[in-house]
Amino acid sequence: MSPAPFAILDPAAGISGDMLLGAFADLGVPADWLGRLPARLGFPDVRVEVTQVLRCGISCRKVSVTLPGGATEPPSPDFVAPHHHGHDQLHHDHSHATHHGGASGGHAHHGEGTHRHLADLLAIIERAPISGWVRERAARAFQLLCEQEGRIHGLPTEAVALHEVGAVDAIIDIVGAIEACEYLGVRQVYARPVSLGSGWVHAAHGVMSVPAPVTTRLLEGIEIGPNGPVTGEATTPTGAVLLRVLSAGPPPLRWRALATGWGAGSRDPSDYPNALRIILAESSAEAASVETLSTDVDDLSPEYIEPLREALVAAGALDVQVWATQMKKGRPGFRIEVTCDTAVADRVTEAFFLHSTTAGVRRVTAERVTLARTQLEVSTSDGHPIRVKVLATPAGPRVKAEYDDIRAAATRLGRPAHDVAREIEAEARQLVAGMAAGVSHPLREQG
Repeated sequence: MSPAPFAILDPAAGISGDMLLGAFADLGVPADWLGRLPARLGFPDVRVEVTQVLRCGISCRKVSVTLPGGATEPPSPDFVAPHHHGHDQLHHDHSHATHHGGASGGHAHHGEGTHRHLADLLAIIERAPISGWVRERAARAFQLLCEQEGRIHGLPTEAVALHEVGAVDAIIDIVGAIEACEYLGVRQVYARPVSLGSGWVHAAHGVMSVPAPVTTRLLEGIEIGPNGPVTGEATTPTGAVLLRVLSAGPPPLRWRALATGWGAGSRDPSDYPNALRIILAESSAEAASVETLSTDVDDLSPEYIEPLREALVAAGALDVQVWATQMKKGRPGFRIEVTCDTAVADRVTEAFFLHSTTAGVRRVTAERVTLARTQLEVSTSDGHPIRVKVLATPAGPRVKAEYDDIRAAATRLGRPAHDVAREIEAEARQLVAGMAAGVSHPLREQG
């Protein structure tokens, strides 16, 4: 089974909902898909536009949400500082149940408008045609947001209200960002340290230092990095809450970059790129330091060994081996042994406990020597790509076609899998020999 890609957020210039959506758009989430998102959430008159912009010379995608009549969230509050850092939607003073304005009156142009409470937001998410995976995380994001606003202002969670513009914008940003992960096949998100920004911000209750109070609450447990040149509010509450519900912590020690996306903030300062970078990555099977996890079970039906294996691989196992053993009192049993990167050992251990009947797991740290590897693609007769690993052995290159790709091709072509594999690997060897002789081919380095 090929490992699923994961995302690494790099919020060196902060993070907001529109920046996150922009970075996902830059990674390949279609603009028309984002454009249809408001209607699916019950806001058919809301527009989502994706444009290509530059931030300090870096090409980025900018996502803008516009309500009927042209109403939008201001890019940021007014900062008491010579420079500004632009972000989108939800700021800490939007959610107070008695507040109808904005930072320094920044929302007064919307009028009193309507407000949405947590129950309203959860009802919208519940009605929306989204998966359970997306719905659960979006609901958790709004629950966290309203809880922390309530703690700051001394209000019950259910009494916290968001201005209509901020609420709609945040719903689109939060649901869109989570569903973009699903669209790209990403189930695991990691984050590098996040920048908070610096300076002061005008809020409804006076001038407050950056970060805003609710942002500080939402970032509890998140690793904070240096601000660098960023002035003003670098991380918004929406960006902070998305970090909380999506991020599993720091990225693994070893990984391979597959693609990079940049999402632009609203402002364009001249001294740093006001943008969020997302790296789409995959696990590096060449991890040098690994852990071996093993357990013995005699009360797990053999038919549940395969679901256990799948769960262990999904948790990050590099290899899973199972063999029959004889346990105490002559009972037949199974030994399950896993090799995994040390960074995911706790997660794999948890998978053992969740998906088997074991009461204990043995863990041993080991060093591993591996061959350098690259990957290329070879097309089948019907034009579908097959991934092929190329290992650099002392005796020369060794090729191995990806099992899942071969199995899918064999089913599609109606041919034996081993025949398809033999043909693909023969063509791969010719390509490798051609590259060694100086014939170019799009080989993707994975070292």
